[in-house]
Amino acid sequence: MNNSLKGEVSAMSLTDRTKPSDVCLNTDLYELTMAQGYWESGMVDNEACFTAFFRENPFGGGYAIACGIGQIADLVENFVFEDDDISYLASVPSPGGGSLFKPGFLDFLRNHRLNLTIDAIPEGELVFPREPIVRVTGPIIDCQLIETALLNLVNFQTLVATKTARVIRAAQGNPVSDFGLRRAQGPDGGLAVARASYIAGASSTSNVLAGKIYGIPVFGTHAHSWVMSFSTELEAFRAFARSFPKNCALLLDTYDVHEGIKNAIIVGKEMEERGEKLGAVRIDSGDLAKLAKEARAAFDDAGLPYVKISVSNDLDEYTIQSLFAQGAPIDSFGVGTKLATCDPQPSLGGVYKLSAIREHKDEAWRPVIKLSEMAYKRTIPGIQSIRRYYDMSGCPIGDMIYDEAVLLAQNVETSAVVTDILDPYSTHKLAGTSQELMIRVVADGTRTKEAETIEVARERCHDALMHLDPAYTRFLNPQVYTVGLEQGLAKLRHELAVEHACAVTTTSE
Repeated sequence: MNNSLKGEVSAMSLTDRTKPSDVCLNTDLYELTMAQGYWESGMVDNEACFTAFFRENPFGGGYAIACGIGQIADLVENFVFEDDDISYLASVPSPGGGSLFKPGFLDFLRNHRLNLTIDAIPEGELVFPREPIVRVTGPIIDCQLIETALLNLVNFQTLVATKTARVIRAAQGNPVSDFGLRRAQGPDGGLAVARASYIAGASSTSNVLAGKIYGIPVFGTHAHSWVMSFSTELEAFRAFARSFPKNCALLLDTYDVHEGIKNAIIVGKEMEERGEKLGAVRIDSGDLAKLAKEARAAFDDAGLPYVKISVSNDLDEYTIQSLFAQGAPIDSFGVGTKLATCDPQPSLGGVYKLSAIREHKDEAWRPVIKLSEMAYKRTIPGIQSIRRYYDMSGCPIGDMIYDEAVLLAQNVETSAVVTDILDPYSTHKLAGTSQELMIRVVADGTRTKEAETIEVARERCHDALMHLDPAYTRFLNPQVYTVGLEQGLAKLRHELAVEHACAVTTTSE
């Protein structure tokens, strides 16, 4: 980067960093270099199918929650290279000298619109390893250009939603608020955490911007600095109660929780005399179980049984589970750092792989497979869809991945026998009712319908988790959910693998 460009970048404010619709450059450079290669190779009209998926459930759990899908249509419709984007790309140098991108290719990109069709698992729905969360078809250049931005949307939000669902389960129906903004990975990360955690069941967020953008309930009262800025803790509590009589939750541990409880009781009694009620107290340090019990007993003895007990301080699903195991009388939780950073797993590891190609739209798809030095990285070929099977009570019991093209060509019904993805010698019988999971969110570059609200996704997530057998949701050694290949697809995958192996052997000879 030359010195003048460095000066321009450093002079930018945070608000000038990007435009709201500036998504086309939110990508890895190799997506653009491959796109130029396709363009120069005369492959502009070639069609491709990619799938986005992950290989292992996060947090050692038995499931994941699909999230981020609700923003894909916005991504596609706002994905356009404007003049300033083209000017920047024209300035990018090639390591060997000269410009990295050719003028003709940049002219092709200028105001280019993505002509993609995208199918995905509905947001808030359960998803499991190796099945496609998102399927993208269209011109291979367009499929490549959207890869990084799409994965950036789906990977992190799916991870956050899954972490939140685990925390919500541990909280046993008590409210959980997202307190993670100040510890999140930047402003965008904070917004993603608030959105995904709400879909997965969080009751509210401390993030005011997320409240404005997504309509999520916001929550917050005061910090230790409020108490420290007054002469005494009691004075601070009284002042806050006067300012917020209908949103009064007092933080007890600025100095000493035992004294904090006494001062909160005094203020609670004074509020009753004014016809008001102290809403809650929060404990942010120390032995939370022991202190919560002390606070509960004290408020009950004082005739203030309605005062709620809230706790925070580096909580996660395991800490919350332990608190309840100790009989802690806690009514709500503020979960921050370990939710926003998805501790102890910072990444879902989702990938985006080519599964079929064709030269023109009127041709049949040709399935492709990626082999690897590591067997678990071998991909699934074809135009993949998912059928989920349910028992009589509506609980999911297994998923079948199948190739639409294979089934249509053979004109046969999908069998309820599936082949294990990792073990071709193992099969599973799926019986019961079934339904197709993937829905079309974008057709030929345009959204198929108005975006659903996050309340719809939130309700879908709640319903899905309510119907999932506890064997899959337990934290310790969860049952492995069945995901298998329709036998025709399993056969196709085996044949492609053998074909490539034979080709390699012939070449080496």
